[in-house]
Amino acid sequence: MVRVWMMGSEGRQGGDGKRLLVYAPVPLYQSDNGFLLEDQACNGIRLWAENFDKVSIMMPVEAGPAPANWVPIEAIGPNLERVEIVPLPTAYRPDQFLRHLRATRRIIRAQIDKADYLSFSIGGLFGDWGSVSCYEAWRKGRPYAVWTDRVESEVIRRTAHAGHWRKRLRARLTHRPMFQLEKFLIRRAALGLFHGRETFDTYAPFCQRPEVVHDIHLKKSEHIPPDRLAAKRSAVTDGPLKILYLGRADPMKGPLDWVEVLETVARAGVAFEACWLGEGPELAAMQARVRAAGLQDHVEFPGFVRDRQAVLDRLRAAHVFLFCHKTPESPRCLIEALVSGTPIIGYDGPFARDLIADGQGGLLSPVGDTGTLAGNVAGLGRDRDRLAEMIGAAARAGSIFDDEGVFAHRSELIRRYL
Repeated sequence: MVRVWMMGSEGRQGGDGKRLLVYAPVPLYQSDNGFLLEDQACNGIRLWAENFDKVSIMMPVEAGPAPANWVPIEAIGPNLERVEIVPLPTAYRPDQFLRHLRATRRIIRAQIDKADYLSFSIGGLFGDWGSVSCYEAWRKGRPYAVWTDRVESEVIRRTAHAGHWRKRLRARLTHRPMFQLEKFLIRRAALGLFHGRETFDTYAPFCQRPEVVHDIHLKKSEHIPPDRLAAKRSAVTDGPLKILYLGRADPMKGPLDWVEVLETVARAGVAFEACWLGEGPELAAMQARVRAAGLQDHVEFPGFVRDRQAVLDRLRAAHVFLFCHKTPESPRCLIEALVSGTPIIGYDGPFARDLIADGQGGLLSPVGDTGTLAGNVAGLGRDRDRLAEMIGAAARAGSIFDDEGVFAHRSELIRRYL
């Protein structure tokens, strides 16, 4: 039996009985009822299994209790019967990695021999089984795809001045060999799947077949409906400017820059209500600075919110999505904002620039330039007609993104070039 999926205006055929092998660094957690996995990762596996008859997923197993949004792998749904979960040890310390390397290589080689298509996520040094998988595939003469959603070595380099001294030392010692390893594996890959323009621009010169792809888990049904978008544009004409960010309060996200922007907007006399949805190591410092500035009645820190619908409601209610990302990555939260009709206002970078290249769905300023960024936010707070137009442009920019479409695109590239 041949199953047919539609991708845009073109059809594609599956049902050939071939197996896809993937390494994904999302950790598994063991429980009394089997493995637990991040809910979005379950959706990703479900979509892989909709595009290939058989899917083997290699993932590291973590000890301890699972995070709040980890669910039983049965959440994959009816496609679970065609999915093989291959647990690998978590070994990010050098001693752990060396101890597990020989046995894990045997598992990886056996999985490569069983598979027809190979796609491995890379992004690390010690304990990065995706890099080991690429190396083993290359030794066997098997074509493989490399997947990455950020320039991990550059992220490590730029955050080498934060945290405990051991963490800083390790970052300084590893970011250069990490980049050399990334280039070695990407040069030997038959296909590079680079999430967003940021990673593509960095890695494309080293890859024989680089492609820009996306990794999102938004369904078409989760895009802001036309009637709600119209109501949002009408309601934006008055009241305080509603500002939102969604993500971890981590140095690479620029959380203290975010607070500094709010301080400047407040001094400019623009009324606002701001919210940072997420937890992280910088959260306490953010809260302290907000209190010191006397903005505690205008800035909210709800922490991590598991309820997906509640997050979508926040995104749709926001007037602007304010971000201060400092490292080369392709954050999904920017796409989530756009599909919610929320303009992205933040630091410039190839990924953000590419998302709004064909319209006016946001405003970008140089990285670290909080003054210009605050001016952009305050300007929209004063010019509500422009803000209403930008809300419509944001929704148009986000209309092309949904989970089934992006996974179908990646699957077609894998079948075509591997």
